[in-house]
Amino acid sequence: MPKRRKNFRQSELSYAEPFLTRPAVSHSMKSAMPFRKKLEHAAMDFLGRPLISLWMRSLRLRVEGESAYRKLRRTGRPVVILVWHGKIFSAPWMFRKRGIMPLVSPSQDGELIARLIDNWGYKVIRGSGSHSMKRAWIVMMRELRAGGEVLIVPDGPRGPDRELKLGAVKLGAETGALLVPYTFASVRKKVFRSWDRFEVPRPFARAAALFGEPIEIPRGISDQALEDERVRVERILRELDARADGLLEKRKNA
Repeated sequence: MPKRRKNFRQSELSYAEPFLTRPAVSHSMKSAMPFRKKLEHAAMDFLGRPLISLWMRSLRLRVEGESAYRKLRRTGRPVVILVWHGKIFSAPWMFRKRGIMPLVSPSQDGELIARLIDNWGYKVIRGSGSHSMKRAWIVMMRELRAGGEVLIVPDGPRGPDRELKLGAVKLGAETGALLVPYTFASVRKKVFRSWDRFEVPRPFARAAALFGEPIEIPRGISDQALEDERVRVERILRELDARADGLLEKRKNA
């Protein structure tokens, strides 16, 4: 059996940057924070969750594969959910109140998202830099070995867009966790000119949320085999995106 590497480059560890459970702005950060940021935080505290909930409930949403995912979770098998950075708009609402573990940067931008999902039942690991990322890796490994669930944005936090980093595959190989791809698409949407082509559905639009088939990564495989698995998982995620778009196109033409 190949020896497992203990050192992980930060570029390989892309863990659900946009998610967090508890806001954690220190007193010193608040003092130095511009008034606009303070206003954004206050607005997110009071309006974030109700607005996202109303937004999501307005959609004519079709969900596929969720029953199989929930059945899998009832078996106690650990799971790593994978969703592209540009497709995460629906994820805070879809995965709320399930005790899922994400990681978020302690930056002010991360704080906005933290406030959005506060009290939605997420666990949290906060960190940035090599030391805290190593700690986060250990905590996530422990969570998965205990039968828990982690959510990873495998092309975040800076891309490239739709290029899967190795972290999720390593987690699967080392813990036996199943990787479950997730995607979201809508007919009418705003696509931002950002590196991830971030998508926001228009209210009342037809939309689809798809859970893919669980992906099992063999344990104790070589570095080359890990890379082969990375390529395979990336392809599956992209194919799920295409399937979601195709499903909506069929409904449009029906």
